[in-house]
Amino acid sequence: MFSEIRPALVVLVALTLITGLAYPLAMTGVAGVVFPTQAQGSLVERDGKVVGSALIGQEFKGDQYFRGRPSATTTADPNDSTKTIPAPYNAANSSASNLGPTNKALIDRVKEDVEKLKAENPSMPVPVDLVTTTGSGLDPHISPEAALFQVPRVAKARKMTEDSVRKLVSDRIEGRLFGILGEPRVNVLALNLALDRAGAAPK
Repeated sequence: MFSEIRPALVVLVALTLITGLAYPLAMTGVAGVVFPTQAQGSLVERDGKVVGSALIGQEFKGDQYFRGRPSATTTADPNDSTKTIPAPYNAANSSASNLGPTNKALIDRVKEDVEKLKAENPSMPVPVDLVTTTGSGLDPHISPEAALFQVPRVAKARKMTEDSVRKLVSDRIEGRLFGILGEPRVNVLALNLALDRAGAAPK
């Protein structure tokens, strides 16, 4: 009986070691050599200090910064572990809101955001990605239109010309992957870092 089972056990152990240990370690090693930055999480540094990742969005507050898409991620409420509270761009709890397009809470939130943005820049239509979340809640990019929409507010807060801020946006537009996949986009963290280099943020 054991002689019949032994080959299956040997194959199981061998494949487990190959596919569960050897292969992942080999791929991790190759990735670390060929793509060292990406293998470490595409971390972004400023003055030798890690300030974020190019792959994960983060919340920027204040009129002097460009803002990313809304994020519906949450975390446990420190006062009641059975509840959650909003925690934008929480990479440990990547998720969408799961609210359908007819959900009143979602409709009210979007309407409120649209009104705020209209007041901020009444001369341009509000880009849809400034009021809608992504499936992951971690998207680090916005559309070029969403970035350009925010130019007047950022320029005013930093006492810079709109043309100079608009050029910063234009210089950081990333094209479609291989020229055909996806849509043009702007990485919000990279744009804000460039903004800080171009004009000091108000205290």
